[in-house]
Amino acid sequence: MRVCVDIQAAVAQGAGVGRYTRGLVQHLGPQRGDDELRLFCFDFKRNGVSFSAPGATLRANRWLPGRIVQRAWRTLGAPPYNWFAGSADLYHFTNFIRAPLTRGRSVATIYDVSFLRHAEAAEPGNLRYLRRHMRKTARDADAIQTISEFSANEIHELLDVPRDRIHVAYPGLDHHAEPIAPEQADALRRKMGVDRPYLLFVGTLEPRKNLPFLFKVFDALESFDGLLLLAGMRGWKVEPILDAMQGARRAASIRHLDYVSDADLQALYAGATLFVYPSLYEGFGIPPMEAMLADTPVVSSGGGSLPEVLGDAAEIIPDFDVDAWRDRIATLLRDTARRSALVEKGRQRTALYNWPEAARRTWTLYRSLVS
Repeated sequence: MRVCVDIQAAVAQGAGVGRYTRGLVQHLGPQRGDDELRLFCFDFKRNGVSFSAPGATLRANRWLPGRIVQRAWRTLGAPPYNWFAGSADLYHFTNFIRAPLTRGRSVATIYDVSFLRHAEAAEPGNLRYLRRHMRKTARDADAIQTISEFSANEIHELLDVPRDRIHVAYPGLDHHAEPIAPEQADALRRKMGVDRPYLLFVGTLEPRKNLPFLFKVFDALESFDGLLLLAGMRGWKVEPILDAMQGARRAASIRHLDYVSDADLQALYAGATLFVYPSLYEGFGIPPMEAMLADTPVVSSGGGSLPEVLGDAAEIIPDFDVDAWRDRIATLLRDTARRSALVEKGRQRTALYNWPEAARRTWTLYRSLVS
């Protein structure tokens, strides 16, 4: 069996989709046995690929910009992807949309359908693109892969995909990352000007993350004389979020750190009193799991997949009621035993999510499609 995995998203550093693709392809090789695994991307700017994938060969098209080909796919439905990537028995598209093919079976990864549940929160250009092409992908792909049972059920309901064509492979976590030394973490936080206790949010500043609600909760949390830190780049429709942050009564104690390096992020996770995540909708929810890896207690909404993914290892608040969030956070801040219990449960919960298992499930899916 010859498998070709599209890694366009993985070349774009920092994107959540790219992180999933990189994690998966780095662990697919040991699953292939005598099969062939090939990775393909357009690399007109010759940026190269910044990760290794043992057991896989890379094929890159460097003479034609990928954006031109993608524009042709969107408008003409041609030329076929296999003209560029070469012949394969199965093609895996890891960024929502299946490209045109003239041969071979196909798998498409659809991470969530938030653009259908919360269209008002989506980036307008991406919303138009997904609305135009997603149903064709759902119809034409031989199988759909996704990242939670919640997302599988959403895809079944909203895109009318038979449930037996939808397969779940949970993302893995970086269990083998070297823990940051406490003295190094302290130094990094001081460099960022963080010298008080803090609550932490990590993620792109965009409407689905529900940050204006978090600012209201923080305003009401008068018993906590610390900071609220936001680590993440500005996304789409960010202006109302920034206005709400600047207009908050405790605005002087809310800090947007924008993009932070991996080392700085580790230091922030490790030093947070609590990690807070009021998201409206998630297909999985990597940031709260990363907080658990750093032994930080998590307070989360019940948006989308979060109850499934976090289980009883987080303080989950199902409703978006400011007083309820204030009271639950204030209680948790006082209850050291409860925080310790959440840390221990978090260690157990994070062990469930690993890339070798995601790769095993994925290659099992490939073999089921190509006999």
